[in-house]
Amino acid sequence: MFLDLKDPWPPAPPNRQPASAPRLTPRRQRIVVLIVAVNLLFLLIGPLAGSSVVEGLAQLLH
Repeated sequence: MFLDLKDPWPPAPPNRQPASAPRLTPRRQRIVVLIVAVNLLFLLIGPLAGSSVVEGLAQLLH
């Protein structure tokens, strides 16, 4: 899929102004920062947890 901005369909009325993105409130900014922080934490912890599971399974098989 791709977004074709050169030929929108249906065509917009000629006097239509482009819509700007809504501004985030301070509360919503904190929520976005929290979500990004949690995802970065999972990004760092994930490989450690994955490797410990693999090592635990290897120990069980020995």
